[in-house]
Amino acid sequence: MNITTAGESHGKGLFCIIEGLPSGLTLDLEEISKNLALRQTGYGRGARQKIECDEAEILSGVRDRRTLGSPVTLAVWNRDYANWKDYMAPEGCDVTRRTLTKVRPGHADLTGLKKYGGTDARNILERASARETAVRVAAGTICRQLLRELGIEVRGYVRSAGGVTDEKEYTFDELADRLPELYMMDKDVQARAMTVIDECKDTGDTCGGIAELRVRGMKCGFGSCMTSAQKLDGRLAGALMSVQAVKGVEFGLGFGAAVRRGSAVHDEIYYEEEQGYYRKTNRAGGVEGGMSNGEELVIRLAKKPIPTLMRGLNTVDYVSHEEVRAATERSDVCAIKAFTVIAESVLCTELCKIVLERLGGDNLAEVKERYERLPR
Repeated sequence: MNITTAGESHGKGLFCIIEGLPSGLTLDLEEISKNLALRQTGYGRGARQKIECDEAEILSGVRDRRTLGSPVTLAVWNRDYANWKDYMAPEGCDVTRRTLTKVRPGHADLTGLKKYGGTDARNILERASARETAVRVAAGTICRQLLRELGIEVRGYVRSAGGVTDEKEYTFDELADRLPELYMMDKDVQARAMTVIDECKDTGDTCGGIAELRVRGMKCGFGSCMTSAQKLDGRLAGALMSVQAVKGVEFGLGFGAAVRRGSAVHDEIYYEEEQGYYRKTNRAGGVEGGMSNGEELVIRLAKKPIPTLMRGLNTVDYVSHEEVRAATERSDVCAIKAFTVIAESVLCTELCKIVLERLGGDNLAEVKERYERLPR
């Protein structure tokens, strides 16, 4: 399976082509709309979300809500394009207006100009924008639905926001009760985090957080210990690092494993006739030797603060070389809930690729039959 996205933040829309989906998957279009809406919510989100009301339009590969086996094309149209058409239209526009030369620290602006040329960072930021993730959520929701047909479920929650961390551990089922404001689990912890977000807003600052993703129902043996490029944790980490603002990925204990002794890190193995092989702990986060081991996948992502600060940061004008304050675009103060929704979708997409690579199958019935035959 292969997925390609296209589109600019203030262009006509965001687009995606999914190649390699099996036929016979019935799509829940309402779930796609629900997840797109969730991506636009969360305490600390900015004004852009009041302009857009994201919906995914399916342009090909589906008939009567069922995939055909041909490429599926998705479009998420930008409502804000009506306000930007004079400056963004591919057919011709005024490129001398809405230019950005006060390159913003933490963004792709400066490096992108050096790489692709020109003097207007607008050409860089429009594609580098996290707005691109809208269509990735739509595509990821389709992949989530395929995984669900196999009994594989993905959930995430916000473990930390603005430096306020929830130290409790939760079961997969408990994650169904995420709080709507920030996707945190504990009301008191979330209230403290929301106070930090308010302080950031008042001072023109931003904050990030940590999201934890969990996968239940993934059988053992996905990934490989034979080739480095096929290691499950390597592939998932690479996919998740492609999400804007991710600065770190860890599985299970992650960095915590570096400060413990081996006896407190490795998951001991047991066997019972009815249950088969099992472990009483899951410090590895469901991955051993680059392969899924049948336990829950546990992945945590570190999201940096959004680099567009309303108070601006010190920088240089790309054209005049004068010292200036960085340009400000509409921006969020904290987007950790939206980030979690996006990360879930990207994880579903990469898992779907990995599953289909191992199982093959041109239609859903074949895929399900082959998955059923695998050991747990």
